Amino acid sequence: MTEAKFWNYGFHIKGHSTKTARDSAGRALCAAVSSAAYLAANTITDVIGDKARIEVSDGEMFFETENPSDGTVAVLKGLKLHLSELSKDYGKRLSVISEV
Repeated sequence: MTEAKFWNYGFHIKGHSTKTARDSAGRALCAAVSSAAYLAANTITDVIGDKARIEVSDGEMFFETENPSDGTVAVLKGLKLHLSELSKDYGKRLSVISEV
């Protein structure tokens, strides 16, 4: 199960969506979640230019800004919406939690 937690200034995504090594649907979901998270983080830091604390390890990404611009807030809302929509199709594999 992949869990994505969101708050005003960031997110924490952890876990894998696969059930077995041959679980193609789970691998596809993991790739979609990872790609979306990296797109959001790179857009915020490299395009918008906001500073962030980012920690990445196997199956986990922590991202937090101190003073998000309006653009950063929009990107974070977009990521949360995207993952929430994915969770409608993959509810047993992806949980989205909002702390705001």
